[in-house]
Parts: sequence; structure tokens; C-alpha cells
Amino acid sequence: MKQNYTTSFKPGSAPAGENVSLLKSMGSWDVFALGFGAMIGFGWIVLSGHWLENAGTLGAVLAFIVGGAIMALVGLTYSELVSAMPKAGGEHNYVMRGMGPRWAFICSWGVVAGYITIVAFEAVALPRVVTYLFPDLNQIKLWTVAGSDVYLTWALVGVIGAVAITVINIIGIKTANFVQTFILLFFLSIGALLVLGAFVGGEREHLTPLISGGWSGFVVVLVAIPFLFVGFDVIPQSAEEVNLEPKRIGKLVVISVIMATAFYIAALVAISSSMSHSSLADANLAAADGMAALWSTDLMAKVLVAGGIAAILTSWNAFMIGASRLLYAMGVSGMLPKAFGTLHPKTHTPVNALLFIGGLAVIAPFFGQAMLGWLVDSGAPSIVIGYAVAAMAFIVLRRREPKMPRPLRIGGKGNGGIIIGVLAIISTLGLLSLHFPGMPAALSPQAAVMVLGWWLFGMLFFFRIPRGIKPGADAEERLLSTLAQR
Repeated sequence: MKQNYTTSFKPGSAPAGENVSLLKSMGSWDVFALGFGAMIGFGWIVLSGHWLENAGTLGAVLAFIVGGAIMALVGLTYSELVSAMPKAGGEHNYVMRGMGPRWAFICSWGVVAGYITIVAFEAVALPRVVTYLFPDLNQIKLWTVAGSDVYLTWALVGVIGAVAITVINIIGIKTANFVQTFILLFFLSIGALLVLGAFVGGEREHLTPLISGGWSGFVVVLVAIPFLFVGFDVIPQSAEEVNLEPKRIGKLVVISVIMATAFYIAALVAISSSMSHSSLADANLAAADGMAALWSTDLMAKVLVAGGIAAILTSWNAFMIGASRLLYAMGVSGMLPKAFGTLHPKTHTPVNALLFIGGLAVIAPFFGQAMLGWLVDSGAPSIVIGYAVAAMAFIVLRRREPKMPRPLRIGGKGNGGIIIGVLAIISTLGLLSLHFPGMPAALSPQAAVMVLGWWLFGMLFFFRIPRGIKPGADAEERLLSTLAQR
């Protein structure tokens, strides 16, 4: 009989008067499919040609190795923390206990920004991919945004996708997991065809130049890593719904990062071998055109596009799960309106959080394809801020609560864990600095406005959090008590 694992920590709960809790129904494959599927989205299908032209084959691969190592460092800190605190909301709980409510808000708000930008990105990416299959999709022009024409029929594809993913998630975590598994297996089979194509029709001369663009070219690829790899932390967000030993959950976080890194490198090398880098950079969908060249038939381009749709849906579904659980945790703790902390009485899902995220996804396609670049640029800095603060909480908890039960202890009993935490902080802050003005990956004006607007909006909630609430295992209860007395 399958054992139901419990923890000594109080699980997230619905507001007073509601006897509803999250369902503990996810197994090992469900957890891996969630984390890995979240990281393998649509971006690589469009941007691979751009990366190869700017950095070269080896340069792009090295950027993914470095970026994957940075994400692995962060993932290691998460793996220990989720094993110790398998609660809905992930880093929200870790930072609350280690550094207090205000720091927990900063971390959670940054990660939520990343999640929501990716959900919106997928809502815009879906009609773009469908247009590759149906070139006549663009009908009934509505308006033009940043030089990109927006058509009603095009936008409606994104709207239909947003509604469908939202409904699936409201129905329940079991349904969402089933959809995630089915689509991910389909996507992996197409990914295998892409890699096999490199052996069938790939050319060595297409791999050159191995390195181009120097440091700037390397940075072009590196700054996209946080946006591409965000997703392993979806596992901690849904940990309260996982029916596994806490130690096992932590290991799956790191495994998902390693597997995603391996996939991206294999896909990049395969695409690089298909045609010249300049031709890939000029392609509408570089990976699809590369697939067609490898197999010498346009049919395989359509097969890859079908895989692209699958990648969009797996990532989209995973981030709907992760974002809704994090907003739910913030609602339960009183940082956001308590409606976000409400669970559906029958499906046990954070319905209001899901409707909020789904509503934003419905709106995104009406801004057209110009939104894709803005979303990638604006999401990455906020994600990195969240990761850096979570790594800080990891170190603080190691120092402040050395005897806290840690089923999975990273770096052993010595200072190895502290070193990993420090490296995670340094590397994530280094990634953040690349977005500053004057740096190679400085934010575009549109992306900067989106980042600034999100954090200014967050300040409305941040300053509602009382000062002076010290961190600790009962920080959430003390926060709620103080808010109730106001």
C-alpha cells in the first residue's frame, strides 16, 4: 500500500471556516514531469539560431553549462530546504522562517513575477507556433503593437489555450498531472528525433564557428538561462501535494535541473549541425527549420512544431501549478488578499489564484508577438532576485537552526553547504548585474517599465506587512495575529 508521508510542519490551509486542504497525490514521475516539463518550454525553438549566431556552437554550449551549474547550485539549496519544509509555496516558507515576512514577500514576489511572465509568454508563443502550421491564421486585424500587427483569430488561439489550461488546473492536480505526463512523453519522443537527425543529416562544418562574439556573445546566451531554467522550483511550490519522502523530493529538484541542462545542450548541438548559423538566425522557427534540414523533408519541421506546442503546454501547465501555489501561500499568510488563500471546496485547488493567472494569460496575446521579447527580458531579473534571497535564507537557517531536521543535507555536516549557498548567492547576483544599464543584457525600455511596474505594484502589499516580526518557525502565525489586530 502506498504510504502517505506527513511532516511535523503545519500545511498551508484555507481561510478559517473552510475544512479544505491540498491533496497529497503526486508520485516520483509526476514530480519529475512537473519540474523538467516546466524548464523545457518554447524559447529554445525560436532563440536557438540567435544563440548560435552570437556565441557559436561551443560558446552556446558553454553558456548552458555555466548557467546550468548556477541553477544547480540554487537547486541544491532548494533541495535541502524542501526536504525540511515540504509546504505549499516553497521559498515563501523558507524565507519566512529564516529571514522574516518582509524578506519572504520580496522573494515570493520576484518568483511570482517570473512564473507569470512565463505563463503570459506561452499564451503568446502558442499562436505564433500555430501560425507556422496554418499561415492563413492571421485574420481580422485589430491593431499594431511595437511594429507587430495583432489579429483577432491569432489572439483567440492564445485565449483558448489560456482558458483550457486554467480549467484543467481548477479541475484538480490529478488531471493536471495526467495532462503533464502525456504531453511530456510526446515531446520527449520528438526531441529524440531531433537528436537522431544530427546523426542522419547533420554536417560537421555547420558546427563552426565554435566560438563567436566573445564575451558579449556568451552573455547573450547566459542571460536567458534564468528564464529557461526557472521551473525546478515548481517542485517545492507543490511539495505539499507530493506523496513521497521529503528526501526524495529534494533529490528530484536537482535531477530535473541536470536533465534539463543535458536536453538543452543536445538540442543545441543537433540544431547547429543542420545548417549555417546565419541561416538559423534568419529562420522564423530555427529549431523547426533545422529539423527539416536534418531529415531533408518539410514534414519533419511540422513534427518539431508539434513538439513545440507540447513544450508550450507542459511549461504552461507547470507554471500555472507553481504560480497558483505560491500566490496561495502568500494569501494564507496574509501578504495578499485572503481570496488568494482559498481552495475550491471540491477540487482542492487554489481557484482564485488560478483565475487571476489565467486572466492575465487571456490578455497577453492581444499585445502581439512583440510581447515575447519583453516577457523574456522582464521575467529574468525578478526570478534571479527571488533565487538570491532563497539562497540567503538557506545560509541563515544553517547558522540559526543547525539542529532543524534536514532529511537531505547538502554538503554534509561541515561547511560544504555554506559554501554552496554562498556560491549560489554570488552567481545569481552576478546574473542580475548583467541586466543593469550599460551591461551586455541591459533591459529594453519596455522590459524595464514592466519590471518597475511589477515591483511598484508589489510595494502596495509590502508596506502592509508589519515591521518587527522576527523570523522563526511560527513567523507566519505571528504575522497573521498582528494583521488580525489591526
